[in-house]
Amino acid sequence: MDFTRSCGVAGALLLAATLASPASAGEPRGGGKLLLTNGISTIEGSAGGGLTPWAVIAGNATKDGVGVQSGITVAALRSYDFRSLDLAIGAWDRIELSYAHQRFDTNKVGGKLGLGNNYKFDQDIWGAKLRLAGDAVYGPALLPAVAVGAQYKKSLSGAIVHAIGARHSGGTDVYASATKLFLARSILVDTTARLTKANQTGLLGFGGDRGGGYTLQAESSVAWQLSRRFAIGAEYRTKPDRLSIAHESDWADLFAVLAIGRHLTATVAYADLGAIATEKGQRGLLLQLQGSF
Repeated sequence: MDFTRSCGVAGALLLAATLASPASAGEPRGGGKLLLTNGISTIEGSAGGGLTPWAVIAGNATKDGVGVQSGITVAALRSYDFRSLDLAIGAWDRIELSYAHQRFDTNKVGGKLGLGNNYKFDQDIWGAKLRLAGDAVYGPALLPAVAVGAQYKKSLSGAIVHAIGARHSGGTDVYASATKLFLARSILVDTTARLTKANQTGLLGFGGDRGGGYTLQAESSVAWQLSRRFAIGAEYRTKPDRLSIAHESDWADLFAVLAIGRHLTATVAYADLGAIATEKGQRGLLLQLQGSF
């Protein structure tokens, strides 16, 4: 995907979404949750920000029902293209099950690495999350929602990831998140701790010549809800660096998210992903459309 063309698509998307939004923005989603409080789809399928999970449960349903959300995310970076498709089910605002399929297109870099132009790394991710205590929106201001989760990841390019030094083609991330929306200030804060062996979220396998055990990584999000339907924010995610052949950087983004209606959300983000597979300065635009019920 051409980066300039992506910028034009992003602008058109936000304009169309703004025109489509009703003037009144105070009503909750049809399933009962307030707009935007179910988060968006992370690139790994769970509900949260674009890069990191939150202690919220997918879908619009409250404690009395079952909800679902699904999204498509595309990113155009300096050297690469990325996309993910996801589906998550939330039950009783307590349990979440998710699935995501990621595809990472190396474009011309694949030829430089001997893989062939436009070689694609694919990965499947199955996730589960349990909200243990608290509420992200209601209750005492100093008591956040707290959730734990796990994501089993399987690279579909096993022979290649082993060839570049990864120890395994599959692995499991475990994480804990705490999330709170301070309604008086319309500010959401999340912090997540993740135990992982993954290289580039698992697209380049798990572990490497610099170590194969779990490392503890920190992730955080801050969002400011400017209206019931529109929010801006930022995320930061630390990453392990286990492959000598492919230095890995921390990730960060700045995002804007708009609830187009009760069941459709559009997100635009500028992401800085640093070095990926020998190529530095991987920055670009991330777009997501998500439906939720």
